[in-house]
Amino acid sequence: MDRKQLVAALLDAGKPPHWFQIVGIHSYDPLPTDFWFMRPGPSGDWEVGVFERGEYDVRARFDSESDAAAWVYEAIMGHPPP
Repeated sequence: MDRKQLVAALLDAGKPPHWFQIVGIHSYDPLPTDFWFMRPGPSGDWEVGVFERGEYDVRARFDSESDAAAWVYEAIMGHPPP
């Protein structure tokens, strides 16, 4: 699963678009107060986590986009991707 597939799967499952921000694919305007995120990290890795109260809380880092996307999917959906 890549970022585009992640966004499509979440929207197809009826998840509100303001629940997540996937850099380069999906963002919401105005910026919500809380949301899940996936973005490139400073070392060429992928960062995933939660934006709350104006701060990014990086919960995990992954070497691959697909592993990061699977983490976000499971965090939001409550189960791993199919």
